[in-house]
Amino acid sequence: MMMIAQISFPQLSIEQIVLQIFSTRKITRTDQRRLMSMLLAKDFLSSEEQNSINRMFESLRQGSIKVVD
Repeated sequence: MMMIAQISFPQLSIEQIVLQIFSTRKITRTDQRRLMSMLLAKDFLSSEEQNSINRMFESLRQGSIKVVD
């Protein structure tokens, strides 16, 4: 029998995670996992959530936010 580890994250909103990323100007693997988990669990995103995600990706593309382990 194989056991599957389940990762539990504190309940933060997408906006809170994005604000944290902007405040540190870094995105960690944990941040990435949290966002992916939240995004995949939702049927749709609000316009505020879409704007937050778009701003974050644009900042990543421009190099304003660094990806760290």
